[in-house]
Amino acid sequence: MRLELIHLDDAFVGQRAFLDACAERRAVSVDATADGPRVRLWGYDADLARLEAKLGASAGGADGGPVLAFLGSGDFHHVSAMLIARAAATGSRPFTVVHFDNHPDWVRCSSGMHCGSWVNRALGIPNVAKIVTVGVCSKDLQHPEWKGGNLAALKEGRLELFPFAQAPSKVSGDYGAGASHRQEGGHVRWTCIEDIGLAAFGELLLSRIETADIYITLDKDALAPADAVTNWDQGKLSLDDVLRLIGRLAERHIIVGADVVGDYSAPAYAGGVWPYVRKWGESIIDHPRVALAASAVAATNEATNLRLLDAFTEAMRG
Repeated sequence: MRLELIHLDDAFVGQRAFLDACAERRAVSVDATADGPRVRLWGYDADLARLEAKLGASAGGADGGPVLAFLGSGDFHHVSAMLIARAAATGSRPFTVVHFDNHPDWVRCSSGMHCGSWVNRALGIPNVAKIVTVGVCSKDLQHPEWKGGNLAALKEGRLELFPFAQAPSKVSGDYGAGASHRQEGGHVRWTCIEDIGLAAFGELLLSRIETADIYITLDKDALAPADAVTNWDQGKLSLDDVLRLIGRLAERHIIVGADVVGDYSAPAYAGGVWPYVRKWGESIIDHPRVALAASAVAATNEATNLRLLDAFTEAMRG
């Protein structure tokens, strides 16, 4: 396994034990701090292409084995689509993306890519057989059509979405039925983890993956606040829940790559006045205020990162 720290922000400042643990594992550090403010929340195609080229160059000496990357804030979750594309380009077999998140990240984005739209980009990557999203309990599934959700992918079966807890979603279209949802009149009813229990969900999740290979992307905003401090509203999965699911996935499947986002960092934007204003306004609406001291934020996220580092290292052993 190859370990990468992709520095897009200052999320890992104050996490000395985590950085030391990464150094012991010979982590490769990718300095993308100049790119971060331009692509934070969303980025134009030209800025994204420059970052993607940098990520491709960083893997130039890799041996073809799986890569585990830590990216910083969940404001950069769209960078995961680049890493998924990189994993697809280095392999020859189809794989399933298992996506832990408090948000579905499936909205439309007409220019560039948004941290809330990257799932659509990933669905178009060759060798991505399906995406399975796990843990959503945000407001994104309330009137999802109004919010630009890609329910068509759900109907086609290329996307399955298992919320942690979610009331039926009011819709006007017909989206059929699948393992994660069923249409009842003007509502989509979801198969929720809270309703069936984690053990039963673990079995269901395994049954929904038809490929030998998987890629795991984890946004820590899927975790309860006791286990992470993020830039976003947070879900209800515990870290222990997620680690158990990762362990079960590793028993059955080959993990061809993984990434972790969701550390807190103070937003910084660049790229011109209009992008700055748009992103600042979006963050005011979507980002909850973090009242904890910086040292407490770093301590909480570091403890979780260390456990995730150990768990993925074990799960991704060749």
